[in-house]
Amino acid sequence: MAGFFNTVIFVPLLNALVEIYNTIAFQDLGIAIIFLTILVRIILFPLAHKSTKHQTIMQRLQPRIKEIQEKHKDDKEKQTQAMLELFKEHKVNPFSGFFILFLQLPVLWALYKLFMSGLDGGVLENLYSFVAKPEVINHMFLGLLNLSETSMVVVGLAAAAQYLQGQIALPKIEKGKILNTAEKTARRMVLIGPVATIAIFLILKLPAAVGLYWITQTAFQIFQQVYINKSLKNGERHNNNQTTA
Repeated sequence: MAGFFNTVIFVPLLNALVEIYNTIAFQDLGIAIIFLTILVRIILFPLAHKSTKHQTIMQRLQPRIKEIQEKHKDDKEKQTQAMLELFKEHKVNPFSGFFILFLQLPVLWALYKLFMSGLDGGVLENLYSFVAKPEVINHMFLGLLNLSETSMVVVGLAAAAQYLQGQIALPKIEKGKILNTAEKTARRMVLIGPVATIAIFLILKLPAAVGLYWITQTAFQIFQQVYINKSLKNGERHNNNQTTA
């Protein structure tokens, strides 16, 4: 399995990163990391988009799910049937989002492993014959940040980006509405996630290269989430107009 992972995922990503580093990144590892992360996110966009969209819809359905659970708390069969009808109405499968995310994990893990390597040691021995091996890897990002070291600025930006992404993903609260337990938990996670990110980066002393990757992919997710929110809002408006007509 490890051999398959290296041959099919890790090594191609390594070669792509080095080729980008040698060409359009002007031998700046930070720029190469940003370009490669964006490229991978674009390739994975159909899967990631579907997964994120399902998760967003599921969050917005939480109040109705709670109502069904309360209404049919003594009849599990009717509760299950009502749930299935709700999911069918909104064209969502509660399990598909996790499955799609699972499919992306090998690529995301390969990227993490690649940026953790810093392109040091024998990792460059895996380059294809047509990819030039750099004599020296420039770990300075724009001449300002050493990507091989931990950076508090990068850690802070990574946590802030994650917090912003979480806030955008949450549905708006109607005035005077009382949140149920699931909704309160979701909003707490928006705060817990960034705190956990800071703790992980500092405890493990992760290099700024990993932080830059984290910031880039989170920024991509933010734009993706904004697009999804807008499309869902337009869909709701369209459905309301049809109902009114």
